[in-house]
Amino acid sequence: MGSLRNPIGPLPSSIYWRRRAVAAMLIVLLALLIAWVVTSGGGKGNMDDSRPNGSGPAHSITPGPASSGPAISQQPGGRDDSDDSGAGGGSGSGADAGSDGTADGGSGTDAGSGSGSASGGGSEGQQVPAGSSIPDCTSSALQLTLRTKLNYSPGENPKFELIAKNTSSSACKADFGPKSAVVTVTEAGGDDDEVWSSKDCPRNAGSVLLEVPAGATIVHTVEWDRKKSAPKCATPPAGAAGAGTYLVEAKAPGEPVQRASFVLAKD
Repeated sequence: MGSLRNPIGPLPSSIYWRRRAVAAMLIVLLALLIAWVVTSGGGKGNMDDSRPNGSGPAHSITPGPASSGPAISQQPGGRDDSDDSGAGGGSGSGADAGSDGTADGGSGTDAGSGSGSASGGGSEGQQVPAGSSIPDCTSSALQLTLRTKLNYSPGENPKFELIAKNTSSSACKADFGPKSAVVTVTEAGGDDDEVWSSKDCPRNAGSVLLEVPAGATIVHTVEWDRKKSAPKCATPPAGAAGAGTYLVEAKAPGEPVQRASFVLAKD
C-alpha cells in the first residue's frame, strides 16, 4: 500500500502520478466506448427487423363531403333526339297539317297545301298580299330544302315540307304557289313518269306569297291525297297510287331541285 501512495523508482514521484492519471483516463475512456457499443447494439436489436420498410400502418384519408348535386343526365354528343327522326331530307320539322286545298281538276283529286310551324327551328310563314312592299327573295338569299317521312301507313296521305331559310339581313317574300314551288312525285325504279304534280290542273293555281323574316326559317306543307294527276287537266290514269317506293322533288325558281324518297306501305 505504501508503494501505491509513494511510487518507488529513479524518477520523481510526480511523473509516476501523471502516468497513473493518464492510464486511469484511458481505462475510463475504454469503458465508456464499450458501454456505448453495447447500448447502441442493444437498441438495434430491439427493433422489429421482420417488418419491411414502409409496412407501418397507413395514414387514414378522410373523404371529403359527398356532392349533393344531381348526376349528369344529358347524353354526350351533339344530336337532339327530341327532333323528328321519321323525316328524311332537309332540316327542321314542320306541322303536317294543310288547310288551303288545291285540286287536280281533271281527276277531281285534292292536294292540300299550307304552311305550318316547325319544332326544329322553322316557323309558320305569314302570307302577304301580292302588292306587299316586302321585296322578293333572291336565289342567293333563300335556301330551299325538302323533307318528308320515310314511311306512310295505308290510308295516310304523304306530306311534303318545303323549308325555306332566309340567309340575308332583311325580310323577303317567296311564292309557294302550286305552279311556282312545284312538287312532283314519281315511282322509284320506273320510267320516271310523273304520278302526281302540284302544277297539274290545281284548283287554286294562284300565288301563295309567304314572308321569310331575316335569318329565319319557315315551313310550307304540301299534302298529296295519293291520287294521280295529268298535265294540262287531262284525264289521269284511274286509281290511286299503290304500295311501293316513290321519289318526290321540289323545284322553285332560281333554286336547285330538292329530292327525297318515301314508301307507301302495303295494306
